[in-house]
Amino acid sequence: MNDDSIDLEFKEIVLRAEQENGWFTQENILYSLREWGKLLNQENIESWLSHYNLNLVDTPKTIGIIMAGNIPLVGFHDFLCVILSGHKVLAKLSSNDKRLLPHLVKFLVGQDPSLQERIAFVDGKMEGFEAVIATGSNNTGRYFEYYFGQKPHIIRKNRNSVAILTGKETHEELVALGEDIFRYYGLGCRNVSKIYIPEGYDFEPFFKAMYKYGNIIHQHKYANNYDYNKAVYLMSDFKILDNEFLVLKEETALSSPISVLFYSYYSSEENLQKELEALNDQIQCVVSKQNKAGHVDFGQTQKPQLDDYADGIDTMEFLLQL
Repeated sequence: MNDDSIDLEFKEIVLRAEQENGWFTQENILYSLREWGKLLNQENIESWLSHYNLNLVDTPKTIGIIMAGNIPLVGFHDFLCVILSGHKVLAKLSSNDKRLLPHLVKFLVGQDPSLQERIAFVDGKMEGFEAVIATGSNNTGRYFEYYFGQKPHIIRKNRNSVAILTGKETHEELVALGEDIFRYYGLGCRNVSKIYIPEGYDFEPFFKAMYKYGNIIHQHKYANNYDYNKAVYLMSDFKILDNEFLVLKEETALSSPISVLFYSYYSSEENLQKELEALNDQIQCVVSKQNKAGHVDFGQTQKPQLDDYADGIDTMEFLLQL
């Protein structure tokens, strides 16, 4: 197979993925692939794996991976962990993202045919597995716990990310925050769905920075959500802020609808810290300039490192202890 045929096949896969899931635009698919490409170099992989004893797995086990489909290749890190730990993958793909990973696996098997025996995909009921990694909503999480609770497991439920603003952010930092809000249309658990702002916060610099992302309203699925959510809030007499492509609503909850960003005021950093600690099991990332453990800089939520494990659970350690 020559490079031209590989390129044509890849383009076809991306096109079909977009046709089957309108949220998977070419831009977002290619963004995901580029970020993985930057991450998966020899130096990064060796540095990551140097913290583990990869000789622990004497007898490879079959690990069932139930993948979400909210953003492109969202289950790839779990897949990577299972392969590198020495176990076997039994993957159940989301119907929203069923093209990209099999295409990558085809490429990997072409590089290393021995992987063929260690990777399988299942459409229906998943059987013959010895441990499970499952990602879904709070509702599916309860289902997963019921069916898989007797086996070693990692079960992930809904999480959201938040940002802490002080009012002293530069224009560039706020523009970078827009990437955390709008990338993948806000569908990822690492997307910022809520901002915490000081009392008396001036929204004008924030909205000026967001204008860079105004073209998002031309994506029809996003536009439909924006129109619907704005109409519901207006008819309910909720107080909202709006810039014609993003609605801001004061709200205690963390998980905002598509096209909506929640905000809450804080009176002191101490009180805010207590609130965030109480919500810890619902938060994936905290964006801030505080340089605290678990906090990430503006614009970096969709650029996780190899050791940035979802929900803070070390997937590799879990696999090596089976």
